[in-house]
Amino acid sequence: MSDVKFQPFIPDEARIPEFTVKSILMGALFGIIFGASTVYLALKAGLTVSASIPIAVIAITLGRRLLKTTILENNIIQTTGSAGESIAAGVVFTLPGFLFLSDPESKEFFRYITILTLAIFGGMLGTLMMIPLRRSLIVKEHGTLPYPEGTACASVLKAGEKGGDIAKTAFVGLGFAFAYAFLQKLFHVIAETPQAMTAQINKYFPSAKVSGEITPEYMGVGYIIGPKISGVLVAGGVIAWMALIPLLATLVPADVIAAQLVKLGYLGGLDKAGGAGGWDPVTHTFSDYSAAIYRAYVRQIGAGAVAAGGFITLIKTIPTIISSFKGSLGSMKEKGDAAVAVKRTEQDLSMKVVLIGSLALVLILAALPFVPGDNFFSRLLLGVLVIIFGAFFVTVSSRIVGLIGSSNNPISGMTIATIMGTCLIFITVGWTGKVYEPMALVVGGLICIAAANAGATSQDLKTGYIVGATPKYQQLALFVGAIVSSIAIGATIKILDTPTAEMLSQGITHAIGTDKFPAPQGTLMATLIKGILSFNLDWQFVLVGVAIAITMELCGIKSLSFAVGVYLPLSTTLPIFAGGAIRGIVDWRKKKNGVVETAEEEDLGKGNLFATGLVAGGALAGVIIAFMSAPDSMKNFISSVNLEHGITSILGEHGYFLLGVLCFVGMGFMLYRIGMSKSESLKE
Repeated sequence: MSDVKFQPFIPDEARIPEFTVKSILMGALFGIIFGASTVYLALKAGLTVSASIPIAVIAITLGRRLLKTTILENNIIQTTGSAGESIAAGVVFTLPGFLFLSDPESKEFFRYITILTLAIFGGMLGTLMMIPLRRSLIVKEHGTLPYPEGTACASVLKAGEKGGDIAKTAFVGLGFAFAYAFLQKLFHVIAETPQAMTAQINKYFPSAKVSGEITPEYMGVGYIIGPKISGVLVAGGVIAWMALIPLLATLVPADVIAAQLVKLGYLGGLDKAGGAGGWDPVTHTFSDYSAAIYRAYVRQIGAGAVAAGGFITLIKTIPTIISSFKGSLGSMKEKGDAAVAVKRTEQDLSMKVVLIGSLALVLILAALPFVPGDNFFSRLLLGVLVIIFGAFFVTVSSRIVGLIGSSNNPISGMTIATIMGTCLIFITVGWTGKVYEPMALVVGGLICIAAANAGATSQDLKTGYIVGATPKYQQLALFVGAIVSSIAIGATIKILDTPTAEMLSQGITHAIGTDKFPAPQGTLMATLIKGILSFNLDWQFVLVGVAIAITMELCGIKSLSFAVGVYLPLSTTLPIFAGGAIRGIVDWRKKKNGVVETAEEEDLGKGNLFATGLVAGGALAGVIIAFMSAPDSMKNFISSVNLEHGITSILGEHGYFLLGVLCFVGMGFMLYRIGMSKSESLKE
């Protein structure tokens, strides 16, 4: 379809409110909410879901009905708000790595001002570099690059303009998840992580653990990603927790496991009690062998698998990368008729903004003393590397999400490639050792944030193109969203990183990196950097993970999803699989009943909308409770409303776990019933 024949929903000559104060404020609010929710979800599960569609759904309900917003104002709302989700993903996938580098002083860079600055810079860079690409990728290839989330958002906005109540189901899911999460995480009526584990002395199957963090957000994520991906995720968990851990529990003595934990920093010493798995130096045993072995060995195997899976994913997209980069460079050379007046729907911010903005970001980055680097010139090199890698991977990211959607964007692979390239450059100029590790992470982090935001920006610009928005207003809205959401993202990360009293008693000073918030990608990035620059990595375990990833690819399975499952606790992937299984049953029943839905109708079906509400409500409640738990003044109140002890004394521990599982099953049945109900059509 050529851009000449295409007619947007709002004609070019129309002049209706668009870039208004109420649209920017409402979008900024959603950016804060979904940015914080994404931080929580990404730290726990290493996964994110697109925020554009739920924000668009809420915008047409609250904005149109309460504030009388137009379709173009609603588009600005979702554009501003979606920046929070993408930037949060990029931040969480990389910057927690400061906590896991070789030098303990690297943890000092994991402070609010550094996180805030890198989040803003990366977000703005992703938007800046998309400005010259909009015409070539969004307009000229409108018929060949579908940008699925962007197209779906446009359908939501158009449906809202025509009337209908498609947002009701999402709000029901959000309210249900909010109530469930408070009962679970504040009042502890519902068990958080029911589990069953065989004893270490079991002759046939020692220390095999099955557990599930039965939260609404995990069930919602599983339903959204579907049975195939969630099945591959949980398969990785089964290999780790039901095969590798029992095998190692049989072969490796407790003292050897403890020594490995000391080496990795999870245990203060062989004479110190506590640490991962609850080491007892008197009896030389662990209270939880599965947790100890997971930390000592399986996480490194998982890290190797994730690194290999990300790199394999990147290699498989090389043809797309080359063609997209060539095509974008070629189209940028076509300047067009400068003398002809530019239409409203074709008005981008100028190239001067792109060039001056990019140069300013590099110089400011080089001048900031709280950014890793010995001096101005070393930080200037970081800025130059960011621009070089950014120009390449922003183009790649935009093209890939145009074909397969933001959820399948291989951001991890791009970041791994960036970090490896940066480390090799450092080695070339003689920068080796732990002092340069934080600098390499800065480059990888900025590219990850920029590429993630570029993908989201592309979807937003596609939505704007379809509904007839003014591109420059969307680009300005994305800058606002990047700045405002980054303020909330940095604060959320620092609050969630606050250790509990139990952690402090064990010598743990950061909640991120524990089982509560594993931060799998951030740990992986740190592992890679340490391995290349400091040469202190246990390569034997990493290479086992690499072999697992290669094996999965040879079996025709996407290795990255399986690898993430190996890395994460089974308690995370099992409830996600439950949501995916429900989606599989719903799809099977619909197909059996002869119900045929387009991809757009599936995305906006009642099941998906309810699942989106579960994700948003559960994650948001988790963030609120985490904020409530941070002040010392609130800890006594939170302890007083904890009903777990009373329920356990009546039902026993197994009865308490069973009650939680029944509540989770009830939520799953509700999701199934809503998924089976008829969805409102979005067709013209």
